[in-house]
Amino acid sequence: MEQNKKLKIGIIGCGGIANGKHMPALSKLNNVEMVAFCDIILEKAEKAAKEFGTENAKCYSDYKELLKDSSIDVVHVCTPNKSHSFITIDALESGKHVMCEKPMAKTYAEAKAMVEAAKRTGKKLTIGYQNRFRADSQYLHSICEKGDLGEIYYAKAHAIRRRAVPTWGVFLNEEEQGGGPLIDIGTHALDLTLWMMNNYKPKAVLGTKYHKLADKKNAANAWGSWDPEKFTVEDSAFGFITMENGATIVLESSWALNSLDVREGQTTLCGTEGGADMVNGLRINGENLSKLYETKIELNSGGVAFYDGTSEKAEDLEARLWIESILNDTEPIVKPEEALVVTQILEAIYESSKTGKAVYFE
Repeated sequence: MEQNKKLKIGIIGCGGIANGKHMPALSKLNNVEMVAFCDIILEKAEKAAKEFGTENAKCYSDYKELLKDSSIDVVHVCTPNKSHSFITIDALESGKHVMCEKPMAKTYAEAKAMVEAAKRTGKKLTIGYQNRFRADSQYLHSICEKGDLGEIYYAKAHAIRRRAVPTWGVFLNEEEQGGGPLIDIGTHALDLTLWMMNNYKPKAVLGTKYHKLADKKNAANAWGSWDPEKFTVEDSAFGFITMENGATIVLESSWALNSLDVREGQTTLCGTEGGADMVNGLRINGENLSKLYETKIELNSGGVAFYDGTSEKAEDLEARLWIESILNDTEPIVKPEEALVVTQILEAIYESSKTGKAVYFE
């Protein structure tokens, strides 16, 4: 693709995540232009077009109409989880590259169909796991790739909030979302952990989910009390995952838990040569000359008064590298096959919590 060409982008779903992450990040790039916006509430698409679109940007309430525009190169799918798979597949088959918001899909079967559509069409597909692009995540991944931690055989994926239940949109609606905190924030923590371990071969999963605090009326909550009648998803879910090579991952996720150990989008790694966690910054631990050590990594590139460095925000780096992967025809950082395994494990945790039995993979 020509280096000086501006990629034409269509946004499908103009709600919170599109306005909070995708469109602001894309607007900072000079090699793209947002030319089409779609939302089932047309006014939302029109508002987004006014703020982020080109002068003659088009607005739609039916995504299939947007996909008919052959001049659009890339589509960002920012809709509720229920529609991720079919919109993504339709977009790929209409000749567009696709960035789909996380989680990949509600089910493993849907996510697998997305991977197959990307292969069939030869178009690029990535999933919006922006936590990989944080400065601490990028640094830790480099350490893992170098082998500084050795073989990582035990890890924890953290997605714990004390009281921060999202009360807007369709977050509490199981039909639309497929689940609660596990599929919403647990998905980020698991993706981060698998990426650090470079391990995508699960063997078995045992899971539990709880609906314990969801029934509380007038509950303390960051975004105001939730309506117990509408809270149809779990408020907490936990998974014990064993991998084919013997490694173990513990996944914890909750929107509301009576805990002061609040950590979200974080991982703890334990390897044969060292360990790492993200408690109060990035910490590496190990042993040297028969003594234990702990190192805190200074990630702030500033250090000068009134200057905090030039490091990109995670969502800006995510958008830039995604667009560069299209222009340079390279693999995106978040590969669809990796996101597929995240969905496979999350589905198994839900399944195990229903049956009370472990789920084994072939």
